[in-house]
Amino acid sequence: MTSQGPVSTATSLPHPRNSNWVWRGIQVVLQNVFVFWLDYRARGMEQLPESGALLLSNHQSFLDPLLIGLPLNRPVSYLARHNLFRVPVIGWILRNTYVMPINRDAAGTESIREAVRRMQHGFLVGIFPEGTRSRDGELGDIKPGFIALIRHGKLPVVPVGIAGGTDVMPRGVILPRRGRVRVVFGTPLPAAEVLRLSQRGHETELVELARQGLLRCKHVAEEWRAQDAV
Repeated sequence: MTSQGPVSTATSLPHPRNSNWVWRGIQVVLQNVFVFWLDYRARGMEQLPESGALLLSNHQSFLDPLLIGLPLNRPVSYLARHNLFRVPVIGWILRNTYVMPINRDAAGTESIREAVRRMQHGFLVGIFPEGTRSRDGELGDIKPGFIALIRHGKLPVVPVGIAGGTDVMPRGVILPRRGRVRVVFGTPLPAAEVLRLSQRGHETELVELARQGLLRCKHVAEEWRAQDAV
């Protein structure tokens, strides 16, 4: 697999299907660790479009970006607080694993532009529209911030459901506990409906459409997890 350099908002983007050696190394190690320690399983990856896309997922733990990216043969870009990029080691890892900086104290237009640029280049961009981790594993309120990415990107929107994340790494826990985690990639939301609802005045309906897609995927993941517990 071709090695690519760090992804930066100031440089040209690498091929969206060629993961660099940093992410590939992390991916291979964690795939083995998570399968053993978390009984990790994922399905529905064939639902992902060949083009760039926006992945919307429920948010259960700090592990979620890894849980989504591990089974994929292409990288996923996420947003992270800009000050994390200044932390030794962590900043280097973020810069080399396709993470995009966001300054929560400033306007988000630059982050939106960069996320849209990556999707249009062919990348998968992942966000957690709840905005924070769930305390009880249930889906929280969906924030409408993701609508700007849909409106400007005009690309497929794929819901992703995670089950078990809250149990293996609840708030306040530093290292994941032994457990069972399931991830389900759902069918892309209806393109025509998403495009129509992304127009001004339909934000509430689009949020509900996304919420229903997330609930379906989460329910499938929970059922799968429960069946494997028998």
